[in-house]
Formats: sequence, structure tokens, C-alpha cells
Amino acid sequence: MVETLEKWAHGLDAIVEVSGRIAAWSGFALVVVMATNVLLRYLFHTGSVAMQELEWHLMSPLTLLCIAYTIKHEGHVQVDIFYGYLPRLVQHAINLFSALSILTISLIIVKLSLPYVMQSWRIGEGSPDPGGLPYRFILKALIPAGFVLLALQSLAWVLRTVQPFFGGSDATSGGTVSINAVE
Repeated sequence: MVETLEKWAHGLDAIVEVSGRIAAWSGFALVVVMATNVLLRYLFHTGSVAMQELEWHLMSPLTLLCIAYTIKHEGHVQVDIFYGYLPRLVQHAINLFSALSILTISLIIVKLSLPYVMQSWRIGEGSPDPGGLPYRFILKALIPAGFVLLALQSLAWVLRTVQPFFGGSDATSGGTVSINAVE
């Protein structure tokens, strides 16, 4: 049972890993676009609405699609004062509650954001600014996509967190929300 849970968790981790690595390249593209915009503005006294909009179009995948990747690699910031002093069973219960909460919230956001994306797609929403970028629905589609990835990472975390309850190892890596300040 524990091996099956870990196998599923590892598979979910792989999806988040690949998606995060691909989305992280939008950070490089964002730097290139911003540098180009600055050079155009200050050296050539010109600019483009589309290039300005492209900056936040590139910020969206960087932010939304990399949330799960960041949690997977424990790159988020947390401070625990009491967690490290709690018994292991209580720590596992807190981790399970946290993982299930994040999973639930992620699924709710996906459900609520889909009509928003579909409406944008149906009307072929683009930029309201002259010279702006078309296909704004693609940008909006990153909202449910990012939270699907977060849900997958949370599910992997749930699968790892329940392992000790079935006689598995005590390790809860790959998405633990707790980083002990008292080690």
C-alpha cells in the first residue's frame, strides 16, 4: 500500500516538475522583454503597447504555473514556532489537514475560474488597448492551469502524508508546508 502511494506521489511530482521547469523559462523571456522595452524607451524613444503587455503575459505563467513547483521544492517561506515540539503523530495530522485544505481550495478556484476563462474564450477577448495583444483567454486559462498543478502537488503531499498512518516512513518531503525553526 505504501509503495503504491509513493509511486502515485512520484508520478504527480513528475508532472509538477516538468511543468515548473518549462514555465520557469518564461522568467528568462520576461527579462529579455523588459530589457528590450527599456532599451527601446530610453535609447530610441519608442515603445510598443504589445511589448508592455507581453511583460505581464509572461509574468502570469511564471507566477501561476510555478506555485506548485515552488512548494514541491520547499522554496516557500515559513516559520514554525511550535510545530517542531509536537509529537510526530500530531505533525502528520497537521500536514494532512494542510494538504487537504490546499487541495480543496485549489479545486474550488479551478471550478470558479473555468466560467471566467470560457467567457473570455467565447467572446475572443483581446486587449482593450490599441496595438495590444489578442487572445487574452490564453492568459486567463493559466489561472485554472496553475491551480490544477497546485492540486496535483497537494495530492502528492496527501499521499506522502498518509504513508506513516499505514506503516510507511516518517519522511514527508515533496511539499511539506512546515519547516522547523527549532532544529
